[in-house]
Amino acid sequence: MSQTIKIDQLADTVMKGMEEYAKLAADDLKKDVKKAGDTVKKQIESTAPKKTGKYSKSWAVKKTRETSDSIQVVVHSKRYQLTHLLEFGHAKRGGGRTRAFPHIAPAEQAGIEQLTRDIERDLQKGG
Repeated sequence: MSQTIKIDQLADTVMKGMEEYAKLAADDLKKDVKKAGDTVKKQIESTAPKKTGKYSKSWAVKKTRETSDSIQVVVHSKRYQLTHLLEFGHAKRGGGRTRAFPHIAPAEQAGIEQLTRDIERDLQKGG
């Protein structure tokens, strides 16, 4: 009977340690997601077309959801009507097409790569 108590105590101790590690890892991962969102925003601002500069300055990072173990951020433009037109080009009124300015997709890819590297680094260091 005393063996069962010791095993139960050991299991409780291990579970507490695992919960603490999960909390630390979740905090690091949330920090990494915020950092990746900021990186995407900065890259879009630097590579966006700049006729007047208003479009490139309109980008923001918004936290849309956060729980104790997850976070969701969105990088968006306050001038959202232009994003698709500038990224892919569009038909002109008199015929033909405008030039595409791909600036969102490359920034998104860079953010994904940075987030992957940061998560791997944080998990390797142990939370």
